[in-house]
Amino acid sequence: MPHLTTTDTQLSATGAERLGFGVPGYAHPLVAPVEWAELTRPGTPLHWVVLNVAEGPGDRPDPHCLEAAGRLRNAGVRVLGHLDMAHGSRVFGDLVRDAQHFVDWYQTDGFLLDRCPTERADLAQVRRTTATLDAVLDGGHLVLGHGSHPYPGYAEAADQLVTFSGPWAEYRWSQVAEWTAEYPPERFVHFVHGVPRTHLEEAFRIARWQGAGTIFFTDRAGRGGGKGQIGPFETLPGYWDEIVSQIGRGVSE
Repeated sequence: MPHLTTTDTQLSATGAERLGFGVPGYAHPLVAPVEWAELTRPGTPLHWVVLNVAEGPGDRPDPHCLEAAGRLRNAGVRVLGHLDMAHGSRVFGDLVRDAQHFVDWYQTDGFLLDRCPTERADLAQVRRTTATLDAVLDGGHLVLGHGSHPYPGYAEAADQLVTFSGPWAEYRWSQVAEWTAEYPPERFVHFVHGVPRTHLEEAFRIARWQGAGTIFFTDRAGRGGGKGQIGPFETLPGYWDEIVSQIGRGVSE
């Protein structure tokens, strides 16, 4: 059953004191200039922002992404590089190479390991990966992008776990894994798309009940499956100003 948390819990892993945003990764700054500019608005409750140049760091430094990342870091916002683990099938050396490029080219503060495995059998390999990335960063922030609740041992392999990523139709009926009650909300992240404006308060309640300290809610719909389509998390939510205001002042119980 979900466990109730309060919004004033100290969130040391995220560097914030209440519920805040983890941005999964906007589209390229040339495609989404407004989105990137909004992230530097003073008072926006950001825990971190993911930089995904081209399904990773790309083949060479991108000056537009470097500029966008620099503005965020100058504003005190943590920038994470996007690394695709391909559910455990990604070649270890390729993953480490991409991580090093993110650090060398964009001075990232950590990584989101997207499509991270969830099973116990894969835990040792994931631990090897996160230990190596920690050395590449010389410290830094690591987020495992499972998208669902993994085997409990993963909680000790990184700073945060994405334990939900999906549509509102599933989120509103979702259940939290009982083992998460042993950890504070700073350790868990929820990404939810297709959340109607009229259900924002309900979505906030679910996040609190399930013990998530970092969230990203949007009213944008999921991918339609066609090439070139923008994903639901690559643009601003239609209610961006409203959700920034609500989280910025602390969502009431």
